[in-house]
This record gives sequence, C-alpha cells and structure tokens, in this order.
Amino acid sequence: MTGAILTINAGSSSIKFSIYAPGTDPVEKMRGQVENIGGDARLSIEADGRDKHRYEIGKADHKRALAAILDHADDGLDGGVAGVGHRIVHGGTDFTKPARLDEATIAALTDLEPLAPLHQPHNLAAVHAAIDAFPDAVQIACFDTAFHRAHPWVHDTFGLPREWYDRGVRRYGFHGLSYDYVSSEVARVAPELRDARVVIAHLGNGASMCALRGGASVTSTMGFTTLDGLPMGTRCGQIDPGVLLYMLEHEKMTPDALTDLLYRKSGLKGLSGLTHDMRELEASSAPEAQQAIDYFVAGIRQELGGLAAVLGGLDALVFTGGIGEHSAHVRHKVCENMDWLGIEIDKAKNADNAMELGTGRTRVMVIPTDEERVIARAVNTALTGSS
Repeated sequence: MTGAILTINAGSSSIKFSIYAPGTDPVEKMRGQVENIGGDARLSIEADGRDKHRYEIGKADHKRALAAILDHADDGLDGGVAGVGHRIVHGGTDFTKPARLDEATIAALTDLEPLAPLHQPHNLAAVHAAIDAFPDAVQIACFDTAFHRAHPWVHDTFGLPREWYDRGVRRYGFHGLSYDYVSSEVARVAPELRDARVVIAHLGNGASMCALRGGASVTSTMGFTTLDGLPMGTRCGQIDPGVLLYMLEHEKMTPDALTDLLYRKSGLKGLSGLTHDMRELEASSAPEAQQAIDYFVAGIRQELGGLAAVLGGLDALVFTGGIGEHSAHVRHKVCENMDWLGIEIDKAKNADNAMELGTGRTRVMVIPTDEERVIARAVNTALTGSS
C-alpha cells in the first residue's frame, strides 16, 4: 500500500488534521490545525515534533481550509493519500463502528444533523471537501457515539414513553474516540487496570465523564446531545427541562434563540461573564471567574460520585482533555477531600502534570488523549484488512 493516511477533525470554526504513515500501528508524520474558519483563518503545522509553522490564509470556509492544509502539508503527502479518516460526532443507533463513507452513509449522517447541530454539519462539510480533493482515497467515518452503544438499557434511555426510545431518543454519549484511546492507554501502561472500574474525565471546552468496566463504557454524563452533563466552555450542561419550558412559554424565546443561549452563551463563559477559556479564568481576580470554576468542579465531583456508584466502587480516575491534562488547579479541586473514595494526590506531581498522581488506594492518572490516532488506526484497518 502506498500513500498516507490523513485524519480530519472538523468543528464549526476549526479543522484539526494529522498525517500518518500506514503500518502495523500508523506513525504520525505531521499534525496541525486551521483556526478561525469563517473569518481570517490561520494554519499551524507541526512536523515530527518540531516547532510549529504558522500561515495566514485569509477568509476561508471548510473547503478552502482543507486546500490550505494540502498546500502547506505537501511534505507529508508526497506519496499521495490512500485513506482519509473523519471524526463524525453522531452515528445514531445504526453506526456502532467505523464505516466507509458513500452516498447512502452520508445521507444517513446528514439526517442526524438535528441531534448534533453544533458539530455534524461541519463534520460533513469536511467530508465533502475531502472527497472532492481525494476522489480515489478510501474515506472512513469514526463516530464519537459508537463507543457507548453497548450501554445497559437503564443507562441508554430516558423516563419517557417507550415509543420515544424506539424513535431514537436515547442517551448516546459522546467523546467516544477520546475514551477509546485513553482506555487503551490505561490498559497498556497499567495492565492491572485492564478489567478494573475506571472513570475517565474528558475535560475541555467540551466536557464529559465516562464510567468503564473492563475497558467498556457503562454510562456517560452526556446524553441525547452534547449539551448534557457537565458544564462546559459555552454549553450549560445539566439543566432542569422545566427551565427551558419556562423560557419558551413565558419569556417567549424562539427555538433559535434558546439554541444560541444553551450552546454558545452558557457554561464557563456565561457564568463568568468573561471567557470560556479556563486558563484565563484561573488567571483572573474577578470573583465571577472563581465562581465559574467552582461550578465546573462541583459538577465533576457530583458526577464522579454517581459514576462510582454505578460501577460499585472505583479503582482509577483518569484525567484527559485540555483542562484535564493541563489544569493542576482543577484536578486539585476535584480530588480535594475525596479520600472517602480512595482518592488522594501528590501536590508536587499534580503541579508537574505527572502521569501518576495518586497516593491513595484509587489510582489517579493524567493521560493525554489522541483521537486522531484512533481515526488513523481505523483507516489503516480499512486499507489493510488488519485489526
């Protein structure tokens, strides 16, 4: 097989990409991202762990952003592209593993756009751009929901009439590519935890937590959409649905205005009135910034207790995602006074973002996620037939 593997993770205003050489376990050659799509976009590229190169590419949609990536990443693609892997946020009930992207598959995923309006249309915009750019390459979709599709029924449903479950109103869970990678890393670096009770906290601009037993998802804090569970950068997290009924009926909010409020103006940004960026909140002296952090931490602690109850105990807590990997302050606040759950951490190791933080009976770890590698492995499997 000749040609590289290209992975694409497209959001509303960014495209992250990686280029891999295919093999038994694909080897990363280059990675980067285009930011500020829709405005004056910027491209950054890092090859072989070297310093990043940055380029101003001007006004860009997803197609123009991908073209800019190809223009500047030609060193990594000099042998052509054999396969392209795409992160697709929502796979519904039918897509439980990576799938080849053809007309029927794309049509089915387009029908799921109402379930992930902040993500799915942009994921699919990148799919169309990649098919135009590489018409002969294998195109593979990898789904954030697939990792959770074997949930027990009680963690897959809502307390609604059963007909709604049959119509697809279920607790899908998200961040599955991240949980897939981190759970495999836990098994690799700590094989004694392979069959253990583990909670992974994926904490970033989007945030969720997942309870795993034996590496398999049992339940997740996210439900039908990416709004549920923990408060996030700009998303509200768990909310009494009566609040939404009140806003619609008595405050006369339109569905579009309510969507904008819940997805883009809430969470850390809404609570602080300042920013969604945890680094900026931690550096701020404003009391509203600290209150936003406290609310974020309180949600994590509450969910942690619930997930441990579902598992019947806890053997390991694993932090990942931008905040989980880099915010010693958040990790400290989450673990503080959690000795009743066996969680105690070394302050110095926590400050150094060490992989192993725990000093109690429950392991506490920090493992950087790598969703792109999960996607590359899926493409490699499609190209070679290996597993």
